[in-house]
Amino acid sequence: MTSPAPPSAPAPARPSGAGPYARAAPGDEVLRVEDLAVHFGSPAGQWRRAEPVRAVDGISFTLDAGETLGLVGESGCGKSTTALAVMRLVTPTSGRILFRGQDITTHSRKRMRPLRRNIQIVFQDPHASVNPRLTVNRIVAEPLEVHGIVGTERRARVAQLLRLVGLDPEHGARHPHQFSGGQLQRVGIARALALDPQVLVLDEPVSALDVSIQAQIITLLRQLQDRLGLAYLFISHDLSVVRHISHRVAVMFRGRIVETGDRATVYRSPTHAYTRALLAAVPVPDPDRRRALPA
Repeated sequence: MTSPAPPSAPAPARPSGAGPYARAAPGDEVLRVEDLAVHFGSPAGQWRRAEPVRAVDGISFTLDAGETLGLVGESGCGKSTTALAVMRLVTPTSGRILFRGQDITTHSRKRMRPLRRNIQIVFQDPHASVNPRLTVNRIVAEPLEVHGIVGTERRARVAQLLRLVGLDPEHGARHPHQFSGGQLQRVGIARALALDPQVLVLDEPVSALDVSIQAQIITLLRQLQDRLGLAYLFISHDLSVVRHISHRVAVMFRGRIVETGDRATVYRSPTHAYTRALLAAVPVPDPDRRRALPA
């Protein structure tokens, strides 16, 4: 029920009215973030003035088609706020967000609607991100319904998506409580792919899963990226997970990106003390290798 679709399977057909942007060629820039800041108000206390909480404090990065950028850091460093800002689910305080060269930073909800086909998100908790009263078919079909894709095309698309993520379309009539966490995360991925996006924001997509299931989901994401040319903004606190999926890595600390580079360079020769501390905290199962690491 949960084995990934074979790598040789053909890419799924795009849904009708698949959005205003043609697919980007591999290596073309699809997302650019420039000096992004997201500040939240902080209520004044008896002994302090109201100071804004600088959740994201002037970060910049780019993302190309077919590429995975791993955004890594401790809880509270601003990673998820960055994800919500890229999705325009929170309003940036300053800076710019560009999709395919178009500045979407100040787009209204109405102007963002057609663009949401192209930028989708997969959340951390697969159980909390779905409506438990809906069947899996209805959950995956939600984006299609919102964008007016109905009838036979919608049913065929849902079945196609379930097969794509390694689920049996015959199980689409079941409800979320009848699926494991890993299976339900596949449902979330299928829903995110429904409108044929170009960018997936993956906000801690495997942190709620067992290690063996994490590996299966990472393998699935890599297969989907190869087949569909997707760009991933992969957010995680776990450097060992990021290492297996990312092409480039950006390390975030207290709302800022303190180090960025290709995966091999960041892991082999980190330049920032915070990056070195994160790498030192990664568990090493081999006792001999652990003893050989510097104190």
